[in-house]
Amino acid sequence: MRISVDRVLPLRFRDGSPVRAASAVAPYGGGWLVAQDDATHACWWRDGAGDPVRLLPAVAGHEVFDEAHGTKHLKPDLEAACPVPGRDGAEDGVLLLGSGSTPARMRSVLVPEPGGEPVVGDLAPLYPRVAEVLGVPPDQLNLEGAAVAGGTVRWFHRGRPAGGLPSASLEVPLDDLVAATRGSLDPASVRIARPREVHLGDGLAVTDAVAVDDRTTLVSAAAEDSPNAYDDGPVVASALAVLVDGGVDGEVAARAMLPALDGRVAKVEGLALRPNGRGAGHREAHLLATVDADDPQVPSSALDLRVTW
Repeated sequence: MRISVDRVLPLRFRDGSPVRAASAVAPYGGGWLVAQDDATHACWWRDGAGDPVRLLPAVAGHEVFDEAHGTKHLKPDLEAACPVPGRDGAEDGVLLLGSGSTPARMRSVLVPEPGGEPVVGDLAPLYPRVAEVLGVPPDQLNLEGAAVAGGTVRWFHRGRPAGGLPSASLEVPLDDLVAATRGSLDPASVRIARPREVHLGDGLAVTDAVAVDDRTTLVSAAAEDSPNAYDDGPVVASALAVLVDGGVDGEVAARAMLPALDGRVAKVEGLALRPNGRGAGHREAHLLATVDADDPQVPSSALDLRVTW
């Protein structure tokens, strides 16, 4: 497997302020929707600059959240982005999903086409079921990535491999998640299937995912020295891996470490296919990846990646 970094761009809003803690990315309105896991707004990024998109109302008067100000426990932690197709097959919006690592992080947001009002869903009844199906203690659940193929979301739990808790995934229908967000389906009734562990080795845990085709998923991963699902730690390595469906647990077909950026490990937290991003034979992909700088004063980055395997 080979990874080439064609471009690195800082993510900033049009007023020059940094995009914080980029956690997920999906195609949106001719550009990209970049979620900030510690803020109530996302970034609609086009032509090298971003516009804020409100996702959630302020929480206790706060729009951004961090440990230094004692507000980290309030952050929405929207970690996964799912493109939602419209009736004509075009992208109609984006579904963002919370990580589930605290009660405040068990919400979803359906972001419609630009100009529409987002719909916020309370998925609290779903997350304990996900933890039970995966065999994960509820206080260790940390859902950080999602890949959509054929109307099915493969939803990834990050885990802490160094602590004996491997990454894992399960499958849920995208229509169920959208309906639960809209309030037309009880979140406790969302169908769950195919729990699987994902073993990437070297302490690497899944941070996001994107489907290349119905059988092939690309995942980003990081080795982070964190004591639990809530606290951050130093990131010592990052990688991309190819998972091919039809295998046994841990169906890793290829893996490669990501190159460092300016001497630092690139903590990729968002992956999306660029338009026409599938290469010949679906063994090549052109991706947009977002990197969290883990510093609210430093803009997150967008990487233009080419991957072959």
